[in-house]
Amino acid sequence: MNAPVRLAYRIDRLSKAVAVIAIWLTLICALISAGNAGMRYAFDLSSNAWLEMQWYMFGGMVLLGAPHLLTINGHIRVDLFYSRLNDRQRAWLDLAGLIFFLQPFCIYMVLVCWPWFLESWTINEISSNAGGLVRWPVKLLFPIGFGLLVLQGCSEIIKRVAALKGVIALNTHYERPLQ
Repeated sequence: MNAPVRLAYRIDRLSKAVAVIAIWLTLICALISAGNAGMRYAFDLSSNAWLEMQWYMFGGMVLLGAPHLLTINGHIRVDLFYSRLNDRQRAWLDLAGLIFFLQPFCIYMVLVCWPWFLESWTINEISSNAGGLVRWPVKLLFPIGFGLLVLQGCSEIIKRVAALKGVIALNTHYERPLQ
């Protein structure tokens, strides 16, 4: 196995490790949601901070889980003809989508979101809701999440090129959603 493919697999492992954080956020978010609902109905107590915490965690689930979803080929795609293509054609189509759509969009998002986070961090921005939370931690998730997606996109590009060269076998199986 050559160096770029080894690098791709290291990036895959990083994405999987970060996805574990997203999985834990899912559980914690569900517990907070249940606790918040229980407190509201049992004791007529609630707080905007608990609701905002759920929103922040949902953002973390999506932004930190997306790179791993790309790794396991679980992302949504426009399935007009993808399922009819053979593995080689799928690799070419994936490669084009990664290079011309995913990477430019994610790089753009990192470049746009980083100053947005920095401004929030500099002024220690707080939600305008009563009892709201500081905003910069959730805003930091955007450049981190899209940055990790850029890395995973690089991994996927390396693997597609390696598969097209016959260096590795690539599982391009895509399970079409039920209609």
